[in-house]
Amino acid sequence: MKRIFDMIAAIFLLACLSFPLLVLAAIIKLTSPGPVLYWSDRIGIGNKIFKMCKFRTMRVDTPAVATHLFKDPDQYITPAGSFLRKFSLDELPQLFNIILGDMSFVGPRPALFNQNDLIELRTKKNIHMLTPGVTGWAQINGRDELPIPIKVEFDEYYLKNKSFLLDIKIMLVTLLKVINKEGVAH
Repeated sequence: MKRIFDMIAAIFLLACLSFPLLVLAAIIKLTSPGPVLYWSDRIGIGNKIFKMCKFRTMRVDTPAVATHLFKDPDQYITPAGSFLRKFSLDELPQLFNIILGDMSFVGPRPALFNQNDLIELRTKKNIHMLTPGVTGWAQINGRDELPIPIKVEFDEYYLKNKSFLLDIKIMLVTLLKVINKEGVAH
């Protein structure tokens, strides 16, 4: 049921948002050199690497590490990047990943390919067998501010308690947090 919901909702949202997505793509292209989309190597279900799609918010010469690990992430952010991140609009192309089946709307946020400590802890707790999500229980409970062991505890809670109702709750809380710009990364 979850996969069917994901497919229908992602296709519907892509259809409804096609014009705004094109506008955002044009803004990115006009304000910084490089591609509109950024394809990030991420860890998916079964610890398999997949390419996660996002609107590019950082310069093309930015190292491939988590943003919160930079001493000064603002030096890498493009002119449109701050706006896109503030409203989590950079995440919208992940609708394509949902359609492809690499992601779900709700699940543990996919780790970067080089976040070995997070990957190892998730694997020990079988969290790696969940389809990663655009948002998740850890996302609404602290996002990048959480230490990795706490993030994994939230992921484990989701694994043990996952349900359609919990997914709806997570999506609604995510929407409220985005509207209120709460917990948004640089």
